Amino acid sequence: MDAPPEAAPVFGAALPLAERFAALLAGAGVERGVIGPAEASRIWDRHLLNCAAIVSLAPVDGWIADVGSGAGLPGVVLGMLLPAARVTLVEPLARRVAFLEECIADLELANVEVRRARAEELAGELAADMVTARAVAPLEKLAGLCAGLARPGGLVVAMKGTNASRELASAGPVLARLGVRDARVAQVGSASGAAAATVVLFTVAGRAPRSGGGARGSRSHRQPGRARGGRDRWS
Repeated sequence: MDAPPEAAPVFGAALPLAERFAALLAGAGVERGVIGPAEASRIWDRHLLNCAAIVSLAPVDGWIADVGSGAGLPGVVLGMLLPAARVTLVEPLARRVAFLEECIADLELANVEVRRARAEELAGELAADMVTARAVAPLEKLAGLCAGLARPGGLVVAMKGTNASRELASAGPVLARLGVRDARVAQVGSASGAAAATVVLFTVAGRAPRSGGGARGSRSHRQPGRARGGRDRWS
């Protein structure tokens, strides 16, 4: 799927990958119910450019975990834009996991892996530098799930829309229990405004307690997919 003119300065050298990903989303993504049919005509402005807006917050060569990754938004986008970063897509639904794995293979993203699990099952097992989430749950529920996958001092970036301030206010008691003192709403994106997003940011004060059954019964952590030649990208 051809990119609009405003995508070129945002994606730079990753633009051909972004175009291939856009085609996958508008084709197989819609056919398999990973995204809705109405989204096919607005893949770039509503999804890819919106997700690219948070790249300035991400660690260039750190570990990023994307909670409830779904169609790979924003996780796959960050993986394309940050080839030196390690990106873990956390997704519990089998059909979405299958789609994500096919996208990773097609785009040859050796720095991206998929974990089929609920976020609470991986609490205490992952220790990402940044945890992202988009269209997953209200912040009062999402905050604890994301904090459980971050290292102490890690950053949580919850992509929200016009209700960001309202969600932040409602999540106040949960954030206080997590020891969060710096939660705020921010507008991020390119100077041109082509890629923009409203997010709630906060720093994880310490390891969040496990929720539910914790990581009991979850699979052990594995390395991301192998690069060409069979060598582990993160070994």
